[in-house]
Formats: sequence, C-alpha cells, structure tokens
Amino acid sequence: MSTLVQTRAGTVAAKPCRLLVVNPNGNPAVTDLVRASAQRVLGPDTRVEAINPADSPRSIETPEHRRLAEPLAIELLSQHADYDAYVMACFDDIALAAGRRFLRGPVVGAAEAAVAAARFLADRFAIVTTVETMVPGIHKLLAGLGATERCTVHATGVGVAAAAGDGAAVDRSIDEAIARACRDDGAEAIILGSGGLTGRAGALAERHGLPVIDSIEAALVMAEAMAQMQARQQPA
Repeated sequence: MSTLVQTRAGTVAAKPCRLLVVNPNGNPAVTDLVRASAQRVLGPDTRVEAINPADSPRSIETPEHRRLAEPLAIELLSQHADYDAYVMACFDDIALAAGRRFLRGPVVGAAEAAVAAARFLADRFAIVTTVETMVPGIHKLLAGLGATERCTVHATGVGVAAAAGDGAAVDRSIDEAIARACRDDGAEAIILGSGGLTGRAGALAERHGLPVIDSIEAALVMAEAMAQMQARQQPA
C-alpha cells in the first residue's frame, strides 16, 4: 500500500510505505514465515524487511527466554529508526513500550492487533498458542487489554520451532486445541498466538467453520494502515 502525500503543487503523490518486521527469536525459519505472510497480505507498494537477532533464543517460551530476547530486539529497532512502521512478530509485548519511546513510526504488537480484530468478529474468542509456559504471560497481556472476560487461552503443546515446520502431528495438536476452545469455552473465533503459527489461518478456518485470526497478519495490516494514516497527517 502506498502512503499519500501532498506535494507543493497541490497534487497527491504515492510514497511507498517502509515497514520493518522484527521476529524477536533467533530462528530464521520463523522469520521466513513472517516474511511470507507480509508478502501475502500487504499492498504491492509496501516495502517490507523482516529480521531477527542472531543471538536470541530460537524460541521465546519462558520468562528467561524473554529476558534474553528483549534487549536484542530493542537494539535491532534502534538500528532501524527510519521506517514508517514496525511490527513485533511475537505473541508478546516484547520491546513494544521501549520501541514506542524512541521510534517515530507506529510500533504494532501481534497480540494487541489480533485481540482488536477478534473483538469485531465475536463476543467470545480464544487464543491458541504453542506451549503451556506461554499461557501465564498471555493471560497478563489479556488483562492489560481488558479482554479477560471474553478470551480464553489454549496451548497446543507444540513448540515455536516445531510449529514453524510442518506435519500431521502439528496439525492435529492445533485442531484439538481449537476444538477444546469451541467446546469448553464457546469460542466463536480463534486467534493464532505465535509467530510460528502464521500462515495457517485460512486452512484452519475452512476446517473448523469459524473465523481464525493470524496474529502476525493482523499486526502487519494494522501497521500498514497506521503508516498510511500518519503520512496523511504530515504537513505539505
């Protein structure tokens, strides 16, 4: 999507949007998935760079992983301060507050973008994530977003690295978690709560017959829209 800017002659010109996507873990396979999602959902004029810290944990699944990963993600953001918008491609609030303090463009997190989208689609919804150790942190996020009364969380038992791969066992675990959320919690929509799960929403929605929100795609689309809105507010 091109952002629109007012020229001195009073005409409107297209300016390509530059979007940086940071995968906070150190797994290039997840970064490749995120890059593919960006190419799938963003406008043709949006220029995307997807990166990850080389020395970060390959999965962010515990508080210790987060402690190690966050300063590396912040450092990457500080080295790329000239983008129009930023996406943190992790179902967590890693580096969001810090990035918003020193970056001019909007910094969008996957969890908050996906929850915002789910509120438009359903009264009750559920997050399907990777491993059980992620669940307490996601509950904390939901409390901060005021969504605890409408949203539940289910772990698949599949780690981030395994989720970024493929295979029937991964699909079965995701299907079982979605079925539990619908049966036990009355979920009317599902959020995929991990960067390793990006790219699966369409097939899952078809199999289960309900909306499935890819949290990375939601963040990408929101970041692109926010960059466009911000560009329209720039003085001529």
